[in-house]
Amino acid sequence: MAELRLHIVSVPVSDQANALEFYRDRVGLPVIADERFEREPGVPARWVQLAAGPATITLVTWFPTMAPGSVKGLVLETSDLDAAVADLASRGVPIAHPVMEAPWARFTSFDDPDGNGWVLQESRRAGA
Repeated sequence: MAELRLHIVSVPVSDQANALEFYRDRVGLPVIADERFEREPGVPARWVQLAAGPATITLVTWFPTMAPGSVKGLVLETSDLDAAVADLASRGVPIAHPVMEAPWARFTSFDDPDGNGWVLQESRRAGA
C-alpha cells in the first residue's frame, strides 16, 4: 500500500492579510509561499502557505462550504508547553484557558482572529 501522510490543511479565513499577520507574527509559523494566482480566468486569488511541522497550512477564502472560523481542533505539538504558552501570550495570542492535564498530553487552546480553534499540546507518549 502506498504511504499516505498529511501535507496541507486548509484553514478558512475572512481576510488573508490579517490571518497571515496572526499566524506569521504572533504564532510564529514560517511563510512557505505567498503568491497571487487566478483561481479561474479573471478571478484573482492568493495562495498563502505556512509551515506547521511536517504538515503545512494554507489560508483559504474560496471554499463556499468552509466558513471562516469553522475549523476546530487542529493540534500544534510542542516539546515545552509552558514556554510555548508564554511565548504566544507575549506576542498577543489570547490563550483560552489554563494548561489542562490528560493521560495523553498537557494542553491549552487558542483561536485565530476568525475563530478557527487550535490546541497547543505537549504529548506524554513517545513518538507523538
